[in-house]
Amino acid sequence: MKPEPLRLGVIGLGRIGQIHFSNLRGAIGNAQVVAAADPFSEARDLAANDGITTHATVEALLETPQLDGVVVCSPTDEHANHVAMAAQAGKHVFCEKPLDLSVERVQETLTTVQAAGVQLMLGFNRRFDPHFAKVQSVVRNGGIGDPHMIRITSRDPSPPPIDYIERSGGLFLDMTIHDFDMARYLAASPVTEIYARGSNLVDPAIGEAGDIDSAVCVLSFANGATAVIDNSRKASYGYDQRVEVFGALGMIAAGNERETQHQWLTATGEQRALPKHFFLERYEAAYRLEMQAFVDAIRNEEPVPVTGADGLQALLLGLAAQESMQTNRPVTL
Repeated sequence: MKPEPLRLGVIGLGRIGQIHFSNLRGAIGNAQVVAAADPFSEARDLAANDGITTHATVEALLETPQLDGVVVCSPTDEHANHVAMAAQAGKHVFCEKPLDLSVERVQETLTTVQAAGVQLMLGFNRRFDPHFAKVQSVVRNGGIGDPHMIRITSRDPSPPPIDYIERSGGLFLDMTIHDFDMARYLAASPVTEIYARGSNLVDPAIGEAGDIDSAVCVLSFANGATAVIDNSRKASYGYDQRVEVFGALGMIAAGNERETQHQWLTATGEQRALPKHFFLERYEAAYRLEMQAFVDAIRNEEPVPVTGADGLQALLLGLAAQESMQTNRPVTL
C-alpha cells in the first residue's frame, strides 16, 4: 500500500472536470490534487484560486514532481492521446468515457497502457450509484435466481447543444453507452446480439446533424437473458433513470431519485416530487464513489473496478447498435 495520499493531476476543467476536481479537493480520502491543466485561462483560474498549480498543456502537468496519476476530463476526441501520454509518463489514469470513438485507436491506447505497466479506469459512474449497485449485488448473489430480463430506462430532461452532438459520436455512443455498460454489469454475461431502432422525434436539428434522439435496443446475452434499453433526449418531467432485473426467483428494481421523498394523497389524487433534474444532481454520490474506488485501487495496488476493456466492449455495442439501426437487422457480436 502507498502510505502517502495519492498525488493527482486533473486534465480538463470543464463541467465533468470540475466535479472530479471538487470531489478530490474535499470528498475523497487519501488523495490530493497537486496540478491541473486546461487550455483556457478562465478554467485555470478556477483551480489557481484554490491554490493549485495550473498549466496550459498536458506535457507541463506531467512534469509535476512525484505525480502518481491523472484524471482525464478533456473533450472526447482528446481522451486517447492524453491517456497514452500519461501512461508513457508512468502515471495511473482515470479517464471519462469513452476512451475514443475508434475501435482501432482504443486498442492502440490499451496496448500503450499495458506496456507502460500502469492502471487505467474508465468513468462509467452509474456502476457506483448506490441504488444500481444494490441491484447488481442482489443479482450477483443469487437473490432473484438466474436473470431472465433486464429493463433500463435512460431519458434526459433536454437535448444537448447541437455542437456537442456533432462531435459526440451520436446517441448510442454518448448516451446509451452508459446503459450498454450497465446491462453488461447486471447480466454478468457477454452480449451475443443487438437490435436497435431509433428516430428523430424531439428536435429536427438533431436529425439534420445526423443523429437520433429516441431509441430502443434489445440485447441478447450468452446466458440466455435479454435486456431492453429505451432512451430519449427529452423527458418533460426530468431525468428519468430506472433499472429492473427479473429472474427465476423474483425481481429487483431501482427507480428515480426525487427532489423530495414526500407522497401527498388527497381525495383528488396523489402527488409526488419530480425526478432530480439532471445527472449532476442524480449521480452526485456515484461520481464521488467511483473516484474513491480509483484512489483505493491504486493505493492498495489492486485492479481498478472498471477497465479499459469494459470501455471497449461498450464502444463495440454502440457501434453495433448504429449498424443495426442503419441496416434494420440484428447484429451479431
